[in-house]
Amino acid sequence: MVFFGYMVFSIVLGLLADRYGRWKILLLSFLWTSYFSLLTSFAPSYNWFVLLRAMVGGGVSGHASCQIIIKTEFLPIKYRGYMLPLSQVFWLAGSLLIIGLASVVNPTIGWRWLIRIASIPGILLILVFKFIPESARYNVSKGDMSAALATLQSIAKMNGAVMPKGTLREPAKERRGRFKDLIHPKYLRTTLQIWIIWLGTAFAYYGVILASAELLERDLVCGSAAPLVQDPGDDSEESRSPCYCRLFGPLAYRTMIISTVGEISLNPLNVLGINVLGRRLSLCITMGCTALFFLLLNICTSSTGVTGFLFMLRALVSANFNTIYIYTAEVYPTTMRALGMGVSGSLCRVGAMVAPFISQVIMSASFEGALCLFSSVCVVCAISAFTLPIETKGRALQQVK
Repeated sequence: MVFFGYMVFSIVLGLLADRYGRWKILLLSFLWTSYFSLLTSFAPSYNWFVLLRAMVGGGVSGHASCQIIIKTEFLPIKYRGYMLPLSQVFWLAGSLLIIGLASVVNPTIGWRWLIRIASIPGILLILVFKFIPESARYNVSKGDMSAALATLQSIAKMNGAVMPKGTLREPAKERRGRFKDLIHPKYLRTTLQIWIIWLGTAFAYYGVILASAELLERDLVCGSAAPLVQDPGDDSEESRSPCYCRLFGPLAYRTMIISTVGEISLNPLNVLGINVLGRRLSLCITMGCTALFFLLLNICTSSTGVTGFLFMLRALVSANFNTIYIYTAEVYPTTMRALGMGVSGSLCRVGAMVAPFISQVIMSASFEGALCLFSSVCVVCAISAFTLPIETKGRALQQVK
């Protein structure tokens, strides 16, 4: 339901961001997410919990796309390929923080307090929005030259620099945030291939995350899964039932931390590939390697080997997300950039919603079949990335279609 909320609101908020500004939608998304996240902790029933988490997903969709668009529109060409992937470090820090927090709070005062405490950073961040400027590119695209000039002058003053001589020129008037522009003949092929890559990237990313816990808790012998390892001394009938829900223990949290750290391990190589090989080739390589490591899980190996494969998979799927985020933000012009990102993010959640069925249902029936399916999707995405018609490395952001 979180993914469903993301899928629905991603398009709507992307459309609004192109029409009314990135800053407004980013602020609205933070307010929205903080409110419904806090409200979730008071959910009186499971149905209310599910509904409220869907609303949280809707809010997350707004600041997931708008924050990277604002950064993209402010960063110079030569720094985009370096600075945007480094945002992953902060994503990792937040992931590790919530895992550590959950290991302490959940067993003591419960999940409701975990959600309340986790909502505090989002609420505090709202206070810093006065220091975040609206995108100057967006202001130019809507013809507000004075606002764009004021933003650039403020940045120049902050950096102790002098504004270059010249004037800002307003582009031809166009309506912003139109879905039909995404399927205009100029962008149709690019859009369709980007959608395939986004769907496949999310499918692989969440498939790895959801399958990791199950795989690491099993003693894999030549690709066959043994029964789940039980806690020592727990011989109750409930603990042996596959439907019995048990609280995470220290080992489970440690496993989550190890696999999460994997997401940052290839970041330096990912940054190097993006800037040296280009966005398309870099994405093709990481997608191809993702497909390979899914197949390697079929090899008879020790639990340490499986952990290593999963660690590399987390690193590769994270690199895939890094690259496709950057490419999508760079390939579309300002008048449709947020909508392009929003629609792509919406289709991305389709892959995310399918992933649990494959990694936790199909995998139980056919371990090899599930891994081959994940691998095949990644191969299709690798081909799609390699044949993308536009390379955005060293390319100036387009202002109008």
